[in-house]
Amino acid sequence: MPFVKRKLAWQFVNVSQAVRDFTLDFTVSRFLPDDVLLIRNLIQGVIRSILAITPDATLFADFDPLAEPASEQNTEDLQQGPILQDERAKRAVCQTLKEPTRILIDAMVVSTTRADQTILSIGGQRAAESEPYLLSQALDNLRTAKEAFDSADALLVAHPHLSSEYAKSPDVIQLFLFVHPVRQTADKVEALVAKVLEMQQAKRKWAIRAPSYPFNKAIMRANAQVRHDRGGLTAGFYFRSKKQLDRTMVELQSSAYIPAARHAVEGQGLKDAPEQPPVIGEYQKEQEYDHGKSSEKAPFRYRAWEVLHRLQGFESRFAFKVTLVTTLLSVPAWLPQSRGWWNDNGSWWSVVTVWTMMHPRVGGTFQDLVVRTFCAAIGAIWGGLAYAAGNGNPYVMAVFAAVYMTPMLYRFTQSSHPRSGVVGCLSFTVVSLSAYTEGGYPSVLTIAWTRGLAFVVGLVAALTVNWVLWPFVARHELRKSLSSMMLHSAILYRGVIAKYIYYTKGEEPGPKDIARSEMLEGRLREGFVRMRQLMELTRHEMRLRAPFNPLPYSALISACESFFEHLVQVRQSSLYFQPNMLASDPAALASLTVPRRDAVAVILMNLYVLACALRADKPVPRYLPSAAVARRRFLHCMRVVGLEQAQRFEVDFKGKQTEMEGGMERGHEEGKGRRWADVYQYAFSGALTDIVENLQEMQRFTKEVCGEVGWESDVGLWNDDT
Repeated sequence: MPFVKRKLAWQFVNVSQAVRDFTLDFTVSRFLPDDVLLIRNLIQGVIRSILAITPDATLFADFDPLAEPASEQNTEDLQQGPILQDERAKRAVCQTLKEPTRILIDAMVVSTTRADQTILSIGGQRAAESEPYLLSQALDNLRTAKEAFDSADALLVAHPHLSSEYAKSPDVIQLFLFVHPVRQTADKVEALVAKVLEMQQAKRKWAIRAPSYPFNKAIMRANAQVRHDRGGLTAGFYFRSKKQLDRTMVELQSSAYIPAARHAVEGQGLKDAPEQPPVIGEYQKEQEYDHGKSSEKAPFRYRAWEVLHRLQGFESRFAFKVTLVTTLLSVPAWLPQSRGWWNDNGSWWSVVTVWTMMHPRVGGTFQDLVVRTFCAAIGAIWGGLAYAAGNGNPYVMAVFAAVYMTPMLYRFTQSSHPRSGVVGCLSFTVVSLSAYTEGGYPSVLTIAWTRGLAFVVGLVAALTVNWVLWPFVARHELRKSLSSMMLHSAILYRGVIAKYIYYTKGEEPGPKDIARSEMLEGRLREGFVRMRQLMELTRHEMRLRAPFNPLPYSALISACESFFEHLVQVRQSSLYFQPNMLASDPAALASLTVPRRDAVAVILMNLYVLACALRADKPVPRYLPSAAVARRRFLHCMRVVGLEQAQRFEVDFKGKQTEMEGGMERGHEEGKGRRWADVYQYAFSGALTDIVENLQEMQRFTKEVCGEVGWESDVGLWNDDT
């Protein structure tokens, strides 16, 4: 299952990139840019819903007949009563929803498959289906399956074996946590298939589509072919997504949660009490003095710091490295004693090679150096043979070019190693044309080895400088990216807790908040995908100082991603019930303030400490505050407060019991809503508990990566005293 979720997350990222490339270029297509954007959102909605599904094979299991207890029950039978009741409830859910769920899943699979085939046929990737009604028929079957599922769900609400105590059975709750997301996914799939059907019925013609990506963003982007030809695709994607995620998190972090001021102490006048904000728990922008934006008041030293800080970016470093290498390689051209052979042998091709091979982000591995040098040497040798075979006959040289350039151009334009392909093409072109223009003077062999040597010198110089000056080390970047992801998780955890859990009346999360959260979660998912790609690069790096073990890093990424997924589950579950159920009782809310604060603060502190340890590559403290103990204390306080409230409202409940018995018949929607609240409350509590477990895993794996602070030895002190 983790592999399937990772593959879905990868496709989630690929859809966004594909749509961005479509809107960046001129395209000949039947698709409208607006339709493509909407299809992307719908596909990502389907993926997001599928990721929320927790499969439970018990729903489709075959049960043996349940033995009914005898009329005369002994003490042991009475103790097994709740177990028998839970078993009956589980069987009632399975028997009622087994077939409707199976039919609904099959209908969704058929609908998505035919929608995919329809999109391919509209885009001209495959022949159009002979039956145009296939997609509409699949959509009708999906709607029929949804109606059948809803009818079975309505029967389940009034089932005699499904009492109100089912919320205490984990097995029954797990079944509901499986079928409810499946039903929600069906709505997303229906919306996607309906949009594809609308596009099919529009029957648009082929047309040239102009770029529709926003101009201010388009000038900062490169299309797919440019990214491929430039090389360093994995590192480029990693740095781009990291920069975008950091910018989003800075905007989110700039909103500070300012709680309401506490009431004045007893005996203090109300007029002396501190002023409270207009809305309790309102998100307010931190009012900080931004020197960069207030340029009129910005001091000179800040402006100087800003310029120097900008010069520390990768663009300035890349410019410095290129300038350094080209200047050093061009020194012989300015000296009288070496200017002759520099110009006669075309040694300036080494400078051109540096311009071509230098990359602003990555430096390449030793394997890349060997492959590029080999391609440059083969190109020089083949170019010399092309001229020597026909004594400069252009037709013979064209045949040699066709034989050699076909695989090299394919390697440059289509393979994942474009730089070796381009250097092979350049070396062949330079050697063959130099021999042809100079008439083979002084000799073909001299032209081949001098130009080939210039290419090799440029390759070695470019990669060596990239290795020495500000090198790209995937292991270090992986460690720093894990640190950043932990900080981002802490910020997201703080936002979810403040906005979706501990909010007050009038501050409920709205559609804009949910859309922003989904956008942020999508970027975090992309961050995890890029980190795993970055970890793959560590396999090709040289290990001069010590061996690199990727297993703790992989486990740490999995633990951090699991923490994120459970946090998403908390946010989604909180939308179906009121998490802060005691907010209407000020006394109960005040008694839970301190343990609630401790439970949140401990998790944040652990994340910050682990992130700082990874960032600085320092050992982790041996003892950290226990999030499990803080949560256990908080749950204990909630249980005590709940018992007190139950005793307080017991008299009122008995007084209204007669009135409630007269209105026990509820509609399907009300009963289903109550059940959804119970189910997602269980999922909410379970996800918070899993978050604590994930945090403990992150502590353990971070200690394996960075080490642990050791004990201070007192041996030296004892020796001095003696």
